[in-house]
Amino acid sequence: MTTYSQGSREAIFVKRETHEEKRDEYTLRHTVASSCSPLLSTQHSALAAAEPPVAVQSVAAVGFTVSDMDRSVAFYRDVLTLRLVSDVEVDGPEYDQLYGCFGVRARVVRMRLGEQQIELTQFISPPDLRHIPVPSYSHDLWFQHFAIVVRDMDVAWAQLRTHHVRQISPRPQTIPMSNQVAAGIKAIKFRDPDGHNLELLWFPESKGNPLWKRGGGDLFLGIDHTAITVRSTEDSIKFYRDLLGLTVAGETLNMGTEQEYLDSLPGARLRVTGLTSKRGPPGVEFLEYERPAAGRPFPAGSHPTDLWHWQTTMMVPDVEVAAAQVRGMGQVISTGVVTLPDKVLGFTRGMVVRDPDGHAIQLVSP
Repeated sequence: MTTYSQGSREAIFVKRETHEEKRDEYTLRHTVASSCSPLLSTQHSALAAAEPPVAVQSVAAVGFTVSDMDRSVAFYRDVLTLRLVSDVEVDGPEYDQLYGCFGVRARVVRMRLGEQQIELTQFISPPDLRHIPVPSYSHDLWFQHFAIVVRDMDVAWAQLRTHHVRQISPRPQTIPMSNQVAAGIKAIKFRDPDGHNLELLWFPESKGNPLWKRGGGDLFLGIDHTAITVRSTEDSIKFYRDLLGLTVAGETLNMGTEQEYLDSLPGARLRVTGLTSKRGPPGVEFLEYERPAAGRPFPAGSHPTDLWHWQTTMMVPDVEVAAAQVRGMGQVISTGVVTLPDKVLGFTRGMVVRDPDGHAIQLVSP
C-alpha cells in the first residue's frame, strides 16, 4: 500500500522498530514535501554515483495470464472501468521463442486506466493451463498484485459488492490516527475472476502522488504500483536497482491489526520497499514478510500458460544490453532476445526473464 512521487521520488523513511515496540502501529510509505529529500539522497547516494548501464524507462504494462479473455475484459471494463486499447492474436516461431513454449497462439489484450496499462494474455494453444493454488496467501512467493487509486473508497467498495467480487479484506482498512504519517489512508484487497490479486487505495488530500489529485469525475484513477513478494529485499534490490536501474523510493515496516485484516493474514509483519522508474507510475513494490516468513516458492515447472503467471513489461533503451545485465541473476524464459515480425504487442524486440524469486519481467525495446 504505497504511492510514488514521479518528479522528485521523495519518501519518508520510517524507523524500523523492534517486535516489542508499538506492535499495533501500522507504518506506511507515502510521498512528502521536499524537506525530506535529504533522507532519500543520503540513503541512496551510491545510486547517484554509479547509474547502471540499463535504466528502465517505464513500467509499460502489468500483465498476467487469464483463462477466459471475454470474462476478464468484462470484469476490468464493467467493474473497474478500464478501457480497451488493443485486442490481437499472435502466433508463429517468434512468439514460441518469446514465451518459451512450442505451438503458441495467444490472444493479448491491452487495457488502460488513466495513463497506466494492463496486459491480459489467454493462450489459445497450447490448450492446457494450471490454476492458482488454493489456498493462496500474500506471503507466498508467487504473490503479485497491482493497486488502483480511487477517488472515493466507499463508492468503490460498493461497486465491488454490487458485482459480487471476492474480497481478501473483509472491508476497507483505514490507517489509524496513531500513525500520523499515513493516518486516514484506506485500502482493500480483492480478486478478479481467475483469482489474481488486486488492491484499491484512497489517499486523503494531504497524502499521495500529485497525479492522483487531478480534477475530474472518474472513480478509478489509475495504477499506483505492482507489488511482489520477495524472500530477500537486498537480493531484489541488486536485481531491480543495480541491474535494471530502478530507483529506491522508500522503505517501511508494516504491521498491526489493519495489515492483518488487509492481507487476511494473522500476525502479518512485512518490510515494504518501493521503487520507481524514470516515467512512473506504476512503480514496483517489494513485500518481504518477516511474520509469517516467506511462504511457498513458485510451483515446479512454472510457465507463462499458468494462471499464476504475471509479467511486468519494462521498456528499456536497448534490450540486448538489458539481457546481458540480467543473465546469471535469474532464469530466462525466452530463448534469447526475440525480434518480432510486427509491432502488434507494442514493441519489436523483447525477452522474458525471471527475477531471483521467480517473478517474470518482459524487457522490451520499441
